[in-house]
Amino acid sequence: MKVFLAGASGAIGRRLVPLLLRAGHEVTGTTRSAATAQELERAGVTPAILDVFDARAVAAAMDTARSEAIIHQLTDLPREFDQTRIAASYANNARIRTEGTRNLMAAAQAVSARRFVVQSIAFAYAPGGEPHPETDPLNLADPKRAVTVKGAADMEQQVLGASGMTGIVLRYGLLYGPGAWYETAAPKPALHVDAAAQAALLALRHGAGVYNIADDDGAVSIAKARAELGFDPAFRLI
Repeated sequence: MKVFLAGASGAIGRRLVPLLLRAGHEVTGTTRSAATAQELERAGVTPAILDVFDARAVAAAMDTARSEAIIHQLTDLPREFDQTRIAASYANNARIRTEGTRNLMAAAQAVSARRFVVQSIAFAYAPGGEPHPETDPLNLADPKRAVTVKGAADMEQQVLGASGMTGIVLRYGLLYGPGAWYETAAPKPALHVDAAAQAALLALRHGAGVYNIADDDGAVSIAKARAELGFDPAFRLI
């Protein structure tokens, strides 16, 4: 399958690339860096250097790739855990989820892509009622994370409401592992980056709608992801 991976050099993207290639997929991966584009090319990925806010560039890259499926793993968060820098990134990260997603969706529909998989968040439910199923609403009134949660909700609605393609929303837990803020554990709901990558790979061929993707730590229910995607939170890259 031809796959367009937006965010190929991020924490999840770097773990997802080898899984996609091993599965025989033909991957076009986006980056904003010429140096990273060379790394992607050496790994076997066709690089696309672009800014997701440039709708024409996104459309041109998608038209060249003619991908059947899009995986949206774009974020704009600091690589290191720095609370000040993290807070400063919220607005642009939300813009990626709103405006950036619109550009990716429009380009995907223009090439008649069949599936659109997007990274969302599993830590936006209101406290209480754990483990949260996917049917629980996101806590849009959270005063501390209103920008983040509203951006994620807008993104989800775009993907799930698109005509002509299947939308899959993966609500990821807080990441730990290589390239993530936490090395060996994260606050609940937690998720290893390799398991996050595996979920995106599985979503290329299975499922539709919203899935909690996290460790089985009691914060969110992952029963639906296990049953419909074959998700395994213990998965690790070898």
